[in-house]
Amino acid sequence: MLYILLAVLIFGVLIMTHELGHFITAKLFGVRVNEFSICMGPAIWKKTVGETTYALRCIPIGGYCAMEGEDETSEDPRAFTSAKPWKRAIILVAGSAMNFLTGLLILIIMYSTVAGFSTAKISDFFPLCPLQSEQGLQIGDEFHRIDGRRVYMYSDIGMLMSRNTTGKFDLEIKRDGRLIKLDDFPMELQEYEENGETVLRYGIYFGYEDKTVGTVLKNAWYSSLDFARMVWMSLSDLIKGLVDVDDMSGPVGIVSVIAQTGKSSETAGVAALNISYLAAFIAINLAVMNLLPIPALDGGRVFFLLITTVLEKALRRKIDPKYEGYIHAAGMVLLLLFIAFITLKDIWKLIIG
Repeated sequence: MLYILLAVLIFGVLIMTHELGHFITAKLFGVRVNEFSICMGPAIWKKTVGETTYALRCIPIGGYCAMEGEDETSEDPRAFTSAKPWKRAIILVAGSAMNFLTGLLILIIMYSTVAGFSTAKISDFFPLCPLQSEQGLQIGDEFHRIDGRRVYMYSDIGMLMSRNTTGKFDLEIKRDGRLIKLDDFPMELQEYEENGETVLRYGIYFGYEDKTVGTVLKNAWYSSLDFARMVWMSLSDLIKGLVDVDDMSGPVGIVSVIAQTGKSSETAGVAALNISYLAAFIAINLAVMNLLPIPALDGGRVFFLLITTVLEKALRRKIDPKYEGYIHAAGMVLLLLFIAFITLKDIWKLIIG
């Protein structure tokens, strides 16, 4: 029960961090904020301070920052639509930026507790490894790209190689400050003896770097980029049919995964690290997903902002924001229906185990 409550709290904090990004930048640019709400549904507590009503609502999902003129016509000079386009764009992107920075900060704190980091640089080979040769891989080589995708850190190697089922890889290696290409390079798992056991390995030992301020910041940044890339790769796999909708999770599924991660950890300290890592991934996942050009999401609003800005300059007249509001309202209905579908699916999974 403790881990479930912790999971709900983490998810709620990440959502509110997003809304806080909108709120802070709106206030900074002088845009009128009518309401800043934690959670959704009927209000269980409200208080108006100055021009803004702060509310706590009863459904523990999401929240919002309601700005004047965001989805309707307003004559208020401090309305959202009255702000310059670049200010509106920053306000819209600020929510995702806050999520990304939250994930990055969590990773920095986490990585500050470790002794060091594995690297993508080859330190040695297993005996008789066929990959080591003048025309192949050599000690000191650092993986830079695998099948066209950037290798940011050691964990990328296994992840990117697992997506290739052909056994031949297009590699780009850093060697003595130069980039070397090894196209259609064959790499297959081989049986090796390790600590008295037979294991399947590619036959490569990778390097290690000690923890410093620089390596902590570098690995936290690269992990953040990795998380963002995983979102795009997952969406691509979904579109290509490589994964199913059943593999997707909503708020209930996310809370369940966080709670299960905590329960399955050996100690409380390990649980804290595992949950923190997952929280960072979810924060950056939210940042990327919210920037997709879909109506009702921030990315959709930025997309329409660009469209309307160009049209208004071409037509020399202001476009009524209510039309965009209708599109976002329809998008919100569809989004809520999709979330409801995913949530019911997650609940059903919990019921049937």
